[in-house]
Amino acid sequence: MAGSEPVTSPDQRKPGHRRAGQIGAVLSALALLAMTQGNHEGNTENIWLIAGAVTLLAIVVGDVVLRRNGLRS
Repeated sequence: MAGSEPVTSPDQRKPGHRRAGQIGAVLSALALLAMTQGNHEGNTENIWLIAGAVTLLAIVVGDVVLRRNGLRS
């Protein structure tokens, strides 16, 4: 029998730089929002830029909430 220890990859056992990732995601979202102030015709580009920024921010907020509730290590 193999044992009851879960199978994990090496990068799952090594702690990452979570805070740096969060800061990078927020800065990227701000950069995407800053790109909406361009010389675009129509709003298609703006919609995609805003959607990308909202997605990044939702990921960061979701990660913070999951960690606070102890559902993620």
